[in-house]
Amino acid sequence: MHPATRKAIYRRLQAANADPTTELLYTSPFELLVAVMLSAHTTDKSVNTATRKLFPVANTPEAILELGIEGVKPYLKTVGLYNAKSKNLIGLCRQLIEQHGGNVPDTRESLEALPGVGRKTASVILNMVFGQVEIAVDTHIFRVANRTGLAPGRTPRAVEDALTRNTPDEFKKNAHHWLLLHGRYVCTARLPACPKCIIRDLCEYPHKTRPPALKHSDAPIAHNSKRRSPIRLK
Repeated sequence: MHPATRKAIYRRLQAANADPTTELLYTSPFELLVAVMLSAHTTDKSVNTATRKLFPVANTPEAILELGIEGVKPYLKTVGLYNAKSKNLIGLCRQLIEQHGGNVPDTRESLEALPGVGRKTASVILNMVFGQVEIAVDTHIFRVANRTGLAPGRTPRAVEDALTRNTPDEFKKNAHHWLLLHGRYVCTARLPACPKCIIRDLCEYPHKTRPPALKHSDAPIAHNSKRRSPIRLK
């Protein structure tokens, strides 16, 4: 893809959503870390259903650790793989307390050493909490990057490296959110809403959905997400 085409794609996504953010609900760096960790292999909606019940009861490492594995399980039943994630959550809280004074660490090495935290989760935290330029790649971003031609790659890491290398600097901070929302609401896995897509003329996907096949679709353009109060770091 020509660099000018990449820039045009991001400009359109920016015009449609100037201030993109996650759809996960949170009010602190720790809550965001927990929510992103829980979101692996499940939907943000399922995670929000769980954290709406959990966070009013316990939203610090100390409070969640006090609940224990069996104590957090009832709150996480809407989340996929909740048994394993309950164990990881307690391990994560214990490690934060023992090694980081209960605070969310600001390095990739420390984040990825936490139970249940992989490269994608670490990238989201580094980007959203600490303002570092990171592009996390999930299934939506992997699909959009390959379909559009923005950053073809056979693995999430290959796509991440390509996006980091090819995305113009002015768009890198928000690229993760734009591409994720576009994949979630427009460039969907089974029937992408190509007739309603704002970048369809710039996209290199050869099998675009034709209008007759989209009669029952109401896919919106990637939009501003509802969220809680933004994080304010000391």
